[in-house]
Amino acid sequence: MSPPSLIDTHPNLGGAAPVALSYELFPPRSPAAAESLWTTIGELEATDPDYVSVTYGASGSNRSTAVELINRLVQETTLRPLAHLTCVGNSPQELAEIIGELLDVGVRGILALRGDRPKDGVTPPPGSLRYAQDLIELIRRVEQRRSALLCAGKVAVGVAAYPTRHPESPSEAHDIEVLLAKQRSGADFAITQVFFHTEQYADLLTRARRAGVTIPIIPGVMPLTSLRRLARLGELTGVEPAPELIERLAAADTDAERTRIGVSATVDLANAALAAGAPGIHLYTFNEHAAALDVLDKLALPRPRSGNRGNRQGGNRHGAGRISASRRAASQLAS
Repeated sequence: MSPPSLIDTHPNLGGAAPVALSYELFPPRSPAAAESLWTTIGELEATDPDYVSVTYGASGSNRSTAVELINRLVQETTLRPLAHLTCVGNSPQELAEIIGELLDVGVRGILALRGDRPKDGVTPPPGSLRYAQDLIELIRRVEQRRSALLCAGKVAVGVAAYPTRHPESPSEAHDIEVLLAKQRSGADFAITQVFFHTEQYADLLTRARRAGVTIPIIPGVMPLTSLRRLARLGELTGVEPAPELIERLAAADTDAERTRIGVSATVDLANAALAAGAPGIHLYTFNEHAAALDVLDKLALPRPRSGNRGNRQGGNRHGAGRISASRRAASQLAS
């Protein structure tokens, strides 16, 4: 019988992993939106997230704007961008060029998505990729050809996961099979779509682990402060927001009261996910920082020291616990 390995005899070599923190942004659609976005970026950067994801329009509709935003994030901030990429309606050649362009500007993380199917019966061009699984495999082939440029490193590939049945899926079990197929094709982690009930993330995690999914599944949560946004997301996801939350938001007399109610509900979702074993929290910001930071203030996530990533900001930060103090200081300076 062979002696136990070093790992076996020291099972806690790395200690407990810190909780990951990330945000989602989308490219601005106007100069005014760009100015507002960069204010938000500055506020979010102060929390020292692990990465920020940058969305990509259907069929690459805002490709140049997205790449420009990603390039500025790399060049002008300490933030690490995770670039969204959709494959429906694009050929492997087109997508390989886009992947190469992203890698050239410094991207080392890509969220591989199928994207929305063409509407009105439009047929995708011949040879177009059809599924996120195909895109993952293409990313890995492009990565392999560029391994020397990447110092033999690896691109982190993320995928979407669904706490409730995907609107086009026959069942939740099928969604898990799709997630497992993405893992087999080379996905490193998953980020969930928005969910509205505290038990949904834990249920997803249980189903996924039983099926053999081992990659981290990060819950995506949004500040539930806007009735219009909740209604729209309900339509897109096919999931009805909690009726009691809708009623409380509708009955609120002021924006401040709606914010308090929505932030509290979001914190409940995030804490339930963390209690179920979530490795991190991904906040859908809609390019607005105030409510996202309110959520973060109340979560008090255990975050690592920022090290060199905080140097441009004037020293190390210790995560969410410092946010309230920094925001109060900024408010006093502005008054």
